[in-house]
Amino acid sequence: MTLRIIDSHVHFWTIGGPGHSWPDADWPAIHRDFLPADLRAAAADTALAGAVLVQSQPDDRDTDWMQATAAEDDLVLGIVGWAALDAADASQRIATLAARPKLVGLRPMLQGIDDTDWILKPALDPAIEAMIAGGLRFDALIQPRHLPAIATFADRWPNLPIVIDHGAKPAARNNQFEPWAEGIAALAARPNVWCKLSGLRTEQAPDQPPAELAPYVSHLIESFGSKLMFGSDWPVLLHAGDSYADWIATVHALAALDRNAAERLFFGAANDFYGLEQTA
Repeated sequence: MTLRIIDSHVHFWTIGGPGHSWPDADWPAIHRDFLPADLRAAAADTALAGAVLVQSQPDDRDTDWMQATAAEDDLVLGIVGWAALDAADASQRIATLAARPKLVGLRPMLQGIDDTDWILKPALDPAIEAMIAGGLRFDALIQPRHLPAIATFADRWPNLPIVIDHGAKPAARNNQFEPWAEGIAALAARPNVWCKLSGLRTEQAPDQPPAELAPYVSHLIESFGSKLMFGSDWPVLLHAGDSYADWIATVHALAALDRNAAERLFFGAANDFYGLEQTA
């Protein structure tokens, strides 16, 4: 089944570049520069129509670099940047970002914050209000521990479109299903919460086969339906030993969708969530 793809989740970086701190040498498979030409080469045998470029560094300099790198590249359909939501000038910074070409969302790196309920702090309210005013989306980089807090956050901000990155990173390494599954189903019931089918291979142990992800993929499809979108998490995907085409094949095999549902997963959902206005 050949389908045009909008990849909802890719990264670019240059080692030692503006704001760069990760990956380091402990991640040898991805410890090099990754730029638009590398993505084109990785996806050369696929029907990639475009991608959403997502921040990988919690630094304003990285967001500015991404914008300069990708603003004129037709492969990048949208950019999800980073901003310090708790900064005194967060509202002004977010308004500036929202006015930039292709900037469609922001992603605070919640998985790296020890306080699981950090996103619920009242001090962040002006930043969230600025995101809504600027028409931005919220990428939630979370782990299962965050699911209750994100449910509260989604209820508090019903006009903020939220997408869960990497299926909230279930503990696939241990084949642990609950309480992740219950929390995901509860989140999916919120109309403003969507999800990315991405990043699951890097949650497995090195010797685990992709087939063991089947329960997680099935649950995400059942829970989110038309609100589930394909993402590669390239080039982090390479850390799991997969190529770009490998992950596409895994998703096709595990999802087992009919043509219409597959078109929604691989193209339509990301297009609609991020407002990319692409035609299939």
